Amino acid sequence: MKSKTFIMGLCLLFLLALVAYLDSPYSIINKNYSYSASVIEPAVAQPIDESPPTDVPQLVEKLKKREKVDGFIVETYQEYEVYMDKNGKVKKSVPTSKTDTLKYWDYSSH
Repeated sequence: MKSKTFIMGLCLLFLLALVAYLDSPYSIINKNYSYSASVIEPAVAQPIDESPPTDVPQLVEKLKKREKVDGFIVETYQEYEVYMDKNGKVKKSVPTSKTDTLKYWDYSSH
């Protein structure tokens, strides 16, 4: 009985060692991946001081209509393509076909 327990213990120890080896970065499974032994430091990214391009429009939603319907306030927003110059002033504003409707309870009436 002792020899059977001893053999089972050795098998378990061998199995744990095999699993630990296969899980390590130096195993046969992970040979295609590169690992460095040096201290890993996070990369430092430098911010780019760049103004956004002026020829690409920004999408802005503007309130077109607000009305009270059956105890609710219904707001309708229209999406616009806004073109700006280098100084941030609006050159032109073009409406798109997209509209959004927001409906919420009017608490002021109750």
